[in-house]
Amino acid sequence: MDVIIYHNPDCGTSRSALATIRSAGIEPHAVEYLKTPPSRTLLQQLARMGISVREAVREKAAPDTELGLDNPALADDQRLEAMMVHPILINRPIVVTPNGVRLCRPSDLVLDLLPAQQRPAG
Repeated sequence: MDVIIYHNPDCGTSRSALATIRSAGIEPHAVEYLKTPPSRTLLQQLARMGISVREAVREKAAPDTELGLDNPALADDQRLEAMMVHPILINRPIVVTPNGVRLCRPSDLVLDLLPAQQRPAG
């Protein structure tokens, strides 16, 4: 099974999701999104994850309020552009599998993306 995780090794939630994938016997392609951000196209497809672009912005990241991204009137295109310029703004981890795409916060949400027979006992 092809699995991609947009990962930040300094983030506990991201490390936990990665460990869950590996405990299912799957070695994912881990993309350190701070070094290699996801494409704008992937970020535009956030609705597939059941979240809005605004929900994909990491509010704890310093540039969020400095750039005015908390303004409800701000267009999604402006938020997407900010995430491309400042990848620290991208909430993580984002996991992509043949079963779907999801922001895995909390990390156990990754279980829904794994084949049932490979889900670790919990």
